[in-house]
Amino acid sequence: MTDMTERNRTDSPDSEKEAGRKPTKRGGGDPASRGRTTIADGVVEKIAGLAARDVVGVHAMGSGMSRTIGAMRDRVPGTSSKSVTRGVKAEVGEVQTALDLEIVVDYGVSIADVARDVRENVVAAVERMTGLEVVEVNVAVSDVKLPEEEDEEPESRLQ
Repeated sequence: MTDMTERNRTDSPDSEKEAGRKPTKRGGGDPASRGRTTIADGVVEKIAGLAARDVVGVHAMGSGMSRTIGAMRDRVPGTSSKSVTRGVKAEVGEVQTALDLEIVVDYGVSIADVARDVRENVVAAVERMTGLEVVEVNVAVSDVKLPEEEDEEPESRLQ
């Protein structure tokens, strides 16, 4: 045999298996670990806003001024309905996030219980959907909705 034939025989994939060596993989490992995922602050704010609104005792999100401005904006044709990010501010890092929520609670409910339930619901939803660790959820109660108060968003006179 010539030297070239001998070299080709030892460099073949079959000879690598026989010698106990693994063929090198291309692409750098597990496909799930290639690249990185970034999540915008607005995405986390939407998830947190929806999760907070699901809690019994939360009447609305945001301060009185932001709710008033939002109600006017909602009346403009072509704009989306209620802003789910109203009253929510998120700071998102690579692996962690922190949230500030401003809520209005219904009169008669335990504010401490509502705040605890909001935290639990928001943390569960954000961590499940984004994989980010929620390091804190600050809840500020800006108002209490009394039973006799009218909503700031009056019903339309048109049917």
